[in-house]
Amino acid sequence: MPGGQYQVTSTRLHHSLYSLTDSSEAGPEDDEAETALRLTPLQKLTTDMCKDEKTIKELIIGRRVGFYKVRGEIGYGTFSRVKLAFHALTKDKVALKILDKMRLDIQAQRLLSREISSMETLQHPNVVRLYEVVETPSRLYLVLEYAGGGDLHNRICNEGKFSDNNSKITFAQILSAIKYMHNINIIHRDLKAENVLFTSAGCVKVADFGFSTQVSNRNNALDTFCGSPPYAAPELFRDECYLGPPVDVWAMGVLLFFMVTGTMPFRADTMGKLRRCIIEGAYTVPPWVPGPCQKLIKGILKTVAAERYAVDQMMGCDWLLPVEFPWSLLPPEPVSPLQSLLDSEYGDLEEMVEEVRGSLEELGFTTEHLRNNQPKDSRNPFTGVYRILLHQAQKRRGCDCLPVVRGMVRDPKREGLRAYRGLRHTSKFCVLS
Repeated sequence: MPGGQYQVTSTRLHHSLYSLTDSSEAGPEDDEAETALRLTPLQKLTTDMCKDEKTIKELIIGRRVGFYKVRGEIGYGTFSRVKLAFHALTKDKVALKILDKMRLDIQAQRLLSREISSMETLQHPNVVRLYEVVETPSRLYLVLEYAGGGDLHNRICNEGKFSDNNSKITFAQILSAIKYMHNINIIHRDLKAENVLFTSAGCVKVADFGFSTQVSNRNNALDTFCGSPPYAAPELFRDECYLGPPVDVWAMGVLLFFMVTGTMPFRADTMGKLRRCIIEGAYTVPPWVPGPCQKLIKGILKTVAAERYAVDQMMGCDWLLPVEFPWSLLPPEPVSPLQSLLDSEYGDLEEMVEEVRGSLEELGFTTEHLRNNQPKDSRNPFTGVYRILLHQAQKRRGCDCLPVVRGMVRDPKREGLRAYRGLRHTSKFCVLS
């Protein structure tokens, strides 16, 4: 039966995995209307999914998926379509990535598994959030944060190159996301303008982790060619084993060039010519690009991976020196989502935890729901509600704040040196902070 995993099996309600409320007896038939008025939003939704003809029909034809109301298409990929949807309880917009399981071969299934695994690990203001995974016999649905402001590729194609300040603000956020990913040994491997999204407020969200991989050590060699050719590093075209971080860094250099010039650094009529241009590092930075930005681009787009700027070097460069980023908003060491709700010994998190707990209670979730459901399990409707409410609370506290560019830097060289203090360089490939 559609919505069966949310089904109410009797008039007596218990705290099972998807239970609705505390145990209670249903009233007599003549009190049904009064009882309906007392239903919490969660009770009403799950009851409708099992008994309401209109809701059941929407579930059958795909206008509803789990707790989500599906609307129009907003994008598509090789194996997927992306639709706009709304959470029926929280009313938040989400992006629903829909995959036809019948079309996924073994390799595609492996990539999808990596994508979900990577996104489960990532919690950063500049990375698209994964809220929930819903599975049916024929389809898999990834419920993702909805950005709503378009992507970098379309923005530049429609509006032209960014101003120097706008480029700094955008690039600083991409850099922040990649630094965070590399710090937990996740390599994106498909950075391109189409995968850099914007919220309506202009906050950057790095997306599409289909080619991502998690390594045990950032010095581990990889051997799979991934990503889009115009953004691919020279070592990928040489069919060599490669290190992950420098490949992401190269793609960031291409993105930066695209932002400040409105064109791609490597352009050719054929794949063979493009390959040769990239291997030879044949590109020209227009003279009107500011000197510090030119220096950064040239430091990134070095054909020898060992000579390429590391992430921390990029952060300490003169061009980004005037950028004030809300570094205090970067997430602390990860803690269990369930633990963060049930344990009040987290100091600064306590207020936010109470806010999320209160929102859950208003929707009809009880303490027993928290104990019987694990928010770290993405294939669980409680997880979707929890993560959406937690993200709401984080955004109210400035989680999606934009960097600002100061008007003046008194002594760039001195401040640049200050930015390096405390950094320990382990190699030219990998920099640890």
